[in-house]
Amino acid sequence: MARNDASVRRARAQRPIAMRGYIVTWDVDSRDRKHSSRLNRFLFGQTLRRGGKEYRYPGFLERPGVRYLGQSVLFAPPSLAAALNRTLCTLRVDHHSTSATVSMAPA
Repeated sequence: MARNDASVRRARAQRPIAMRGYIVTWDVDSRDRKHSSRLNRFLFGQTLRRGGKEYRYPGFLERPGVRYLGQSVLFAPPSLAAALNRTLCTLRVDHHSTSATVSMAPA
């Protein structure tokens, strides 16, 4: 049975190219709802509905060149790695980055 999760759909929709950048991994205590919610809003964005209107705030993962690799792991191009690092530090999220080249083959 094939699952059609959002992360799988997102990965399949991304263009296959080789990119240099950083693999970033982080750890946040999921029991700390306030902390983990802030991180999730930053990474995945959010949609708010007020007065019959919908407001969409895109997350970091929707920026060009950013790839979601798995739970608590993403790939960021050099141009965005510093911004990601600053935000994770500001949110006091324990994280680590490693330089890497990611190549995505066509599905």
